[in-house]
Amino acid sequence: MQAKETKLQDIIEGTKQYVIPLFQRTYSWTNKEWDVLWKDLMELSETENPRSHFIGSIVNMPTVSVPEGVAKFLLIDGQQRLTTIFILLTLLRNKARESQNHEFAEEINNTLLVNPYKKDNDFFKLMPTQVDRDIYKNFINGKSNATDNQLTRAYNFFEKKLRQVPLEHEKLKKIITSYFSVVSIVLDTDDNPYLVFESLNAKGRPLTQADLIRNYFFMRIHIDNQDEVYSNYWQPMQTALNDSLTEYIRHFLMRDGSIIKQNDVYYALKEKVASNNAIDYLKELQKYSVYYQRLIYPELEPEEDLQKYFRRLNRIEVTTAYPLLLNFYGNYTGNKISKTDFVAILKILENYLIRRFVCNVPTNQLNKIFPAVYPLLITKYQDSHTEGIKEILQGRGYPKDTEFYTRFKEAKFYGAGDRQIKTKLILETLEENFAHKEAVPFDNLSIEHVMPQTLSEWWQHHIGEDWEETHELFLHTIGNLTLTAYNTEMSNDDFIAKKKAYNESHLELNKYFAPLSSWRRAEIESRADALAKQALAIWRYFGQETSSSSGLKEVTGTSPTALKMLGQQFEVKTWRDVLELTLNTVADLEPDKFEIIAQNFPRYLGKDKNKFRAVRQLQNGFYIEVNLSAQSIQKFCSQAMETIELTSDDWSVIVN
Repeated sequence: MQAKETKLQDIIEGTKQYVIPLFQRTYSWTNKEWDVLWKDLMELSETENPRSHFIGSIVNMPTVSVPEGVAKFLLIDGQQRLTTIFILLTLLRNKARESQNHEFAEEINNTLLVNPYKKDNDFFKLMPTQVDRDIYKNFINGKSNATDNQLTRAYNFFEKKLRQVPLEHEKLKKIITSYFSVVSIVLDTDDNPYLVFESLNAKGRPLTQADLIRNYFFMRIHIDNQDEVYSNYWQPMQTALNDSLTEYIRHFLMRDGSIIKQNDVYYALKEKVASNNAIDYLKELQKYSVYYQRLIYPELEPEEDLQKYFRRLNRIEVTTAYPLLLNFYGNYTGNKISKTDFVAILKILENYLIRRFVCNVPTNQLNKIFPAVYPLLITKYQDSHTEGIKEILQGRGYPKDTEFYTRFKEAKFYGAGDRQIKTKLILETLEENFAHKEAVPFDNLSIEHVMPQTLSEWWQHHIGEDWEETHELFLHTIGNLTLTAYNTEMSNDDFIAKKKAYNESHLELNKYFAPLSSWRRAEIESRADALAKQALAIWRYFGQETSSSSGLKEVTGTSPTALKMLGQQFEVKTWRDVLELTLNTVADLEPDKFEIIAQNFPRYLGKDKNKFRAVRQLQNGFYIEVNLSAQSIQKFCSQAMETIELTSDDWSVIVN
């Protein structure tokens, strides 16, 4: 058996063929794996000088072939990723042909996809299992595939992604061939490939990068010192962090501002550690692991103030800030900053993240934003870290008051994923802001919809003729949400019964309802406005230039000129155009997400034309309601984007 690290280009260039044996499963990667690969490609494309990125192992074994044939290898492990790479390269070749870049297209085809001077099956560098073979050959030969299977879905997935991102195809090809690295394992001809395959896919626990790092350290520590070093430094760290150890080491390495991907931790650490500094480096690694453990398990933090804000930040999901927080924790224990300063910094981070969450600012840049903060602080803001971090973050996607105030009133707070966790924290904070003399216990409280999620006949009659629109647009907004311990008991009760329960509550949030006799759109909007003003006071804008809430952007009476969506820009003339183009684009590029919108907003779109007042038909056959105000269209589109987890970077409207 021979094993070596190599570039992907070395694996697929040259006259050869990889044959997937019959005992392998058919191609089975799905959106989950494709999306991970695509994000890796995007991150590498955005890095000025990327290091090699490890994508896994390729295990193969030479087979006996006829003298005039190509060298053939049984592909025992790695067929899923290698097949996906070939599909992606085929797509790049086809795009080059469409753009008349024939030289680039033929380079990909003749060096990476096929053996141009061979015939029949030897023509193809990859030979999938029989089930996938004909479809794969059609792709390589530039023929269309009517059959819908995973290979076709993979091609369509990456084709849609390429339409959304203006990425140079030559650059993408270079990343795949020159920066993707694999461990190539070539078996001997007398090895049993079936037994090897079984062994590789057994249910044993694979080596983690932390295991590789441990071995790397102790290969550089003298054998006489290994037991003592292991028991004093490595074992406590391993016991404390367990499965989080690799991620901790990644965050530790990122303290200097480096961006390190999850698969590159081992390679990054190797660049830092040598025989002459292995023990000292391990001591430092163990010291910071104690801080990291307290960040992820706040109950271990002895200082109550710090523990409180660690808990709050973890509820916002702040893992991308851990490299930065490790630096501040080190400064705090080294007496370079006071506990008061540390708490102030934690509050600044919370403020920054809450405002971004409310305004639906994408989170995918946070892993680049936070590591870059500390190097700037120590070079430009040595006198005051608290003021320095405010100034740095202010220019990195920090929403001003106008946007925060508007979105706080209109955003869809309640939803899937971690939205409920963050929304409950926001509601708790609003309640705490009333300055209770005794702490309010929130553990047994849950989020309550005043206007319920399922409307009874009483509620429909009470809300009025536009009850469907009101329900869909305002159900999950902050104005309709509160906290209660009796969510299940109240369920779909009418407002009179609910108000009685709210009156018995000790929460100030629920005393708001006492003087009200109805709960319709106007009342929800009024409460949202009051809570938004309260939020402005809690999470105050920390920049130098504030903008008042009176600057609220009102879309009524405006004329949209362009829609920016998923990397494309469309000319529009009316808000109805915005609505139609938004939904057509989602239906084209993200059909699964379109179905989610259709399920969540039946008042606005569906297959039955007769249920709507005025309609336009979408390209996929659905009908949309267009008898809507500009404000209703803007609100619906914003909430629809939030429902399918698209951000302000993915959808925006330019108005005059």
